[in-house]
Amino acid sequence: MTNFKCLLRPCGPLCRRALLAVALVAGPLLAHAQRVNLRVVDVGGALNLLQKGIESYVATHPGVTVTFSNALAPELPARLASAMAESRAEADLVLGGNDILAAGLEMGLWTRILPDHAAKFPGLLDNYFKEARKMQDLANSQAVAVVYMLGGPLLEFNPDAVKTPPATPEELLAWCRAHPGRFSYARPANSGPGRSFLMGLPYLLGDSDPKDPVNGWSRTWAFLKALNTCIDGYPARTGTLMKELGEKHRDIIVTTTGWDIYPRATGVVPRSYKVSAFKNMTWVNDAQYMMVPRNLPPARLAVVLDLMAHLLKREQQALTYDSGYFYPGPAVKNVPFSLAPQASQDVIRQFGRVEYVLWGLNSQHVQPLSPQLLVKAFRIWEEEIGATRK
Repeated sequence: MTNFKCLLRPCGPLCRRALLAVALVAGPLLAHAQRVNLRVVDVGGALNLLQKGIESYVATHPGVTVTFSNALAPELPARLASAMAESRAEADLVLGGNDILAAGLEMGLWTRILPDHAAKFPGLLDNYFKEARKMQDLANSQAVAVVYMLGGPLLEFNPDAVKTPPATPEELLAWCRAHPGRFSYARPANSGPGRSFLMGLPYLLGDSDPKDPVNGWSRTWAFLKALNTCIDGYPARTGTLMKELGEKHRDIIVTTTGWDIYPRATGVVPRSYKVSAFKNMTWVNDAQYMMVPRNLPPARLAVVLDLMAHLLKREQQALTYDSGYFYPGPAVKNVPFSLAPQASQDVIRQFGRVEYVLWGLNSQHVQPLSPQLLVKAFRIWEEEIGATRK
C-alpha cells in the first residue's frame, strides 16, 4: 500500500515513484472532477443539429457544463478579437458556416486543429464522404466540418401567388420587376441561402470566372444591381425571411434544401409551399464547422477537443438528420438514414422532396468560395448592393 505520509514530508526515490503512480491514476480523475463550463456560440443555427449531441457529452462527463448562446456572423469576430486583446475569453467553441469561418480566418481568430491536434481525430479526413471532404478543405486546418448540406440556390414560393416560377435569372428579374417588393433574399454575410444565391449566380449567368468575385463576376454584379431595383430590403437572418414568406409578405424567396424542409416542418411556412430549381443549375453545397478561438488554456482546450471528437462519432452524426434543417446532415461516412431517430425519419419523409434526389444527381456540384474570396464577395455585396437598402 502506498505510504501517503510521504505527502507531508520530503521523500526518497521509492516514495517519489509512489507519488508519480498516484498522480498518473488520480490526475485524470482530478481533472475530470474540476468543473468546466464551456461557452458554445452558435452562428449558423447548428445547435438545431448538434445540441443533443453536446448534451449527451455533458451527461457522460460529470463536471462539464455548457452555456449556449447565439451571435450574428458579421458581429462575432470583432467581439472575439476584443476579448483576445483583453486576455479574456468570449467563447470556447464556435459553430457556424463559411461566413464566420472566413471572417475568423481573415482576422487570425482560430486555433489550428490539424496537424496540431490530429491525434484527437484519428482518420478524420478519410471518415468524411466525398463532398463533405471537399468542404473540410476550405477550413485551412483551423476548423472541423461537422455537418453537410446539399445546398442551393433554390427558389421557394407561394403556389397561390406564383403559378409558374422563374426558371432562369432573367425570368426572376422580370418577375421581380413586375411584382416589386415580393421577392427577396437574406444578406449573404449572415445567411446560408443568401450565400448560395450569391455564389450560384456566376455559374447560371456564365461569368468568366465563378471563383473570382473581384475580376470574374461582371455579369453577377450587374444582375444583382438590376435585381436590387425591385427589392425593398434584405433581412439580416434567413429565419426572418422565412417568417415573411409564411406571413405572405413575400411570394418568392431564395432557399436551400434544409431551409425549405425545416420551416415547413415547424409551421413557419405553409406545408403546401413549393420549391423550384434554376435550369442548368450548379449546386453550391454547404457545411457547418466547429472552430476554437485562439489562446484557450490547455486544460480547457483538451475538453473542447474531446467534445468535438464526440460530435463526429457515428451515433451523434445520426442525430444531425434532425428535422431536415441542414439536409441531409451527417458529414461522415456510414451514417444511413435508418440510424436517424424515428422522429427525424418521420419529418423528412413527410416534408422532404423527391426532387432533391433528382436535382442532386443531374446537376454539377461545387464548393463555396475559399474563405478569403468569400470575404471579398461579402464586401462588394455590402458596398454595392446592401448599402442601398438599410
